Amino acid sequence: MEALQLFNKNETYNGFYVMLMVNHLQMLYFFLIMPRFLIHPYMIWVIIAVGILSQLNILLLSKWFLTRFSTEGYNGFVQLFGKKLVRLLSFIGLFFILLKILVIMLGFSEMLQVFMFPATDSNWLIFFILLSCLYVAWKGVEKTIRFVVISFLFTFWMILFFAFFFFPPIAQLSDLYPIIPMELSLDSWKGILLIFSSFSGPEFLVFLGPWFKTNNNTFRYLSYGNALTVIEYVFLYTASLFYFGSNYLSKSQFPIVTMTRYFQNPVIERIDMVMLSLELFNIVFGVSIFLLLFYGASKIATGKMERPSSRVGFLFSVFIILIGMVLVNEWIWKSDEKQVILLNLQILAGSLSYLVVPITIIVVMKIKGVNKHETAQKDG
Repeated sequence: MEALQLFNKNETYNGFYVMLMVNHLQMLYFFLIMPRFLIHPYMIWVIIAVGILSQLNILLLSKWFLTRFSTEGYNGFVQLFGKKLVRLLSFIGLFFILLKILVIMLGFSEMLQVFMFPATDSNWLIFFILLSCLYVAWKGVEKTIRFVVISFLFTFWMILFFAFFFFPPIAQLSDLYPIIPMELSLDSWKGILLIFSSFSGPEFLVFLGPWFKTNNNTFRYLSYGNALTVIEYVFLYTASLFYFGSNYLSKSQFPIVTMTRYFQNPVIERIDMVMLSLELFNIVFGVSIFLLLFYGASKIATGKMERPSSRVGFLFSVFIILIGMVLVNEWIWKSDEKQVILLNLQILAGSLSYLVVPITIIVVMKIKGVNKHETAQKDG
């Protein structure tokens, strides 16, 4: 039987793919929950400020991509950190990846159940979405990266619909006041942390270095992706303030999708259902990448990196994720109080990973004395 070719590298992808991956990994979380937790209009400025802060992390990531270590994948990390430490970090990384998959999948399946399939058990929705992700991930890292273009084509244009909320009579400029906070409450600090967590995702690209065609323009494309996210965040959040107002924004469980139900069209009555279905492409892309990273990290953590990828091993890792997801759905997600705890945990974990991963790599590179003579030279 032919071995499963999950991590084969036959081609590399240029900066355009890097830009799309940064943007789509950052947009996974906002669509689910962000607007209802920000509430205050001055959070528009916070989104911009955190976006600039995120740009510093992007700069650190670009320095990593220019080294030969990033192109060597697992072996590059072993040269920097040592085999034992790489195994330990991979074991810790499993928790962060699993938590991200859980929140994204459970959040989106709940959204589908509320707006499209109210009589369907959410566990079946989880199963079918995860099955779609497994199909894409089964094609390997290369085709999963390529899938980001399909995800982009199916989802990016949807933001144009929200321009409708910027014009009267729905929009009132008073909904954007106050633009400067008089004081910062605990909720404000939580909102800031949530925004930073939502910008996370690009840190996972450090593990996909061998598949990227990196050069001096890599920082530019990473920055384009991050800047595009800032624009989308500000655009959608401003639209949600115009539609709900600051006082009522927190009352909606899924503000962005709720707004889409306002759209009217003589040909398609429920545009919100169409848009929600197309958003599935972005969810499938993001989770497929995380499934591959989870399996790769589990191989390293268990000391089986030298063995070829196996169908049984990959299916078993996805099966473990499915079982974990169903259990969390039944025991935690369906309880509002417990769900908030899980979301807070994801906010902390997302912020921590986005802060720690780039800084740690750069610090270790400095300690190891990595310099320009060890920089990978690639064309493209």
